[in-house]
Order: sequence, then C-alpha cells, then structure tokens
Amino acid sequence: MFVARHTLKSSRHFANASIRSQSRTLVTLKDHKYTAQATAQGAGRNGEVSSNGLDLKLALPKEMGGTGQGQNPEQLFAMGYSACLLGAIQAVAKGMGKADMAKNAKVHASVHIGEPEGMPGFGIAVDMRVEGIDEELLKAGHEFCPYSRLMRSGGVVNVSLA
Repeated sequence: MFVARHTLKSSRHFANASIRSQSRTLVTLKDHKYTAQATAQGAGRNGEVSSNGLDLKLALPKEMGGTGQGQNPEQLFAMGYSACLLGAIQAVAKGMGKADMAKNAKVHASVHIGEPEGMPGFGIAVDMRVEGIDEELLKAGHEFCPYSRLMRSGGVVNVSLA
C-alpha cells in the first residue's frame, strides 16, 4: 500500500512511496472540457448542497460541534479526490501496459480539517492510500490527476458577486 499526503504547506509522502512535490506553480486551463456546477444554500455547513439532481443535506461533524446527521464538504472532497485519482491511475495504466494491475486498485482518501499553522481560519490536509498497484503507476497517476495537481501546484479560483 502506498501513501501520499498533501498539506497546506507542501506535499509529503510516507511509507515506501517516494513521490516528491515539485516547486509550486499555478495551474491554469487553456480550455474547459467539462464544468460541474453546484449550489450551496441555507446554514452553510448545516445547509443544503445540490448539483445536477444530486441533493444533499449538510451537517457539521460531531467533532466540530455539530449533529453529524448529514454529509460535509470534506466527505465530498474525499469522494471526488479518490475517484479522480483512481481514474487517473487507470488512464495512465493503459499506456504503461499495467491495465490489469489498475483495474482492481482501490484508493482511500482521508481529508482532515483543522487549524493551519501561522494563519487564522481552517485548513485541510489530505492522505491518499492506494492499494493494488506499484510505485511507478502511483507516481504516474498522481502526476496525471487534476486533483493532485491542484493540491500540489494550486489553481485559479475566481470569487465574485452574482
């Protein structure tokens, strides 16, 4: 099993994985292949979120003083990242002649929320554990995955009034 960890400050990797973060750059897009849209409303982390027919009630986790009677953004991010990394691994595996290895791979994501060092507010850290593949395929999938690129290199975020 290989483990990759992303934090606010840098990428570090544990166990026997040896993937290293490159110097921080900014990822920009030259075109858009697909755009997902979502709307959050209500009481923020205790409100609702919807995206193209997927409607979820949100609840602050018990560990953060909430009821835990719903989903939270960290769960949704963990689900998205694990699916994206698995898809990236399977996509690059074909070109590496490792498609059979990748078809049964599993990606486990842990998204942690807490206080970042040296700044106010909250921050996230991510641990990715992948089973069923080798380190070469993990590195290639991690390099190809857009979620990994976002965590490694940052991306453009535009915030504006509607």
